[in-house]
Amino acid sequence: MKIALIIENSQAAKSSIVNDALTSIAEPLGHTVFHYGMYSADDAASLTYVMNGLLAGILINSRAADFIVTGCGTGMGSNLACNAMPNVICGLVYDPTDAFLFGQINDGNAIAMPYAKGFGWAAELNLQDCYRKLFEVERGLGYPKERAAIMAKNRGIFNEVKDAATHDMLTILKTVDQDLLKAAIAGEKFEEYFFANAEDGALKDYIRDVRAS
Repeated sequence: MKIALIIENSQAAKSSIVNDALTSIAEPLGHTVFHYGMYSADDAASLTYVMNGLLAGILINSRAADFIVTGCGTGMGSNLACNAMPNVICGLVYDPTDAFLFGQINDGNAIAMPYAKGFGWAAELNLQDCYRKLFEVERGLGYPKERAAIMAKNRGIFNEVKDAATHDMLTILKTVDQDLLKAAIAGEKFEEYFFANAEDGALKDYIRDVRAS
C-alpha cells in the first residue's frame, strides 16, 4: 500500500517524529511511505490544513496514494478539509482505539491526527500504536463482528451519498483558486513522488500544466 504523509505548517517542526513513527510501523508490514512534506518549519513550500485536504484529494483520486496520514494542531482542520474531497474518507484519530474502530467500522482511506493538542511525553509511542492498529490488521471487518454486514452496507450508502454531494476531482482542481492549488503541490518531493505513482492521466496532465504555469 502507498501511504502518503502530509504535515501542516504549524506542526512542521514535528515532521521527523511523525515520519519516523509511521515508517517504523508501516514499512516492516510491506507498505511504502511517501512523505510529501512539510519537512521542517523552514520549508519554502508551506502547507495549511486546507492545502492538506486538497493534496489528499489529489493523491487519492489520482491513485498516487492508497492511504493518507495527515494532521494539524488539533487534527480537526485537516480532517474537515480531507472530508471535503471526493472519495476521501478521513477519520479523526487521537488514540489506538480510535484508529482500530475507524479501520474496522468506517474502513476509510485517510486519518487526521493532533500534533499539538495532547502531544506530550512519549507521544511517538501513541503514534506508533495508532499506526499499528491501522496497518497490521485487515480493515473493514466490523466491530463488534456481529454488526459487520450492516456496517459494510452503511459504508456503501455513505459512499453513494458522498459521490452525489461532491464534484469529481478534476472539476475541483479547475474551480479552486489556482494559487492555492499551486501552493499545495509545490512541495520539494511532490513532482518526484506524484508523477511516478499517479495513475489518472487527466489529473496528471492538469497538475503538470499548473506546475508549469
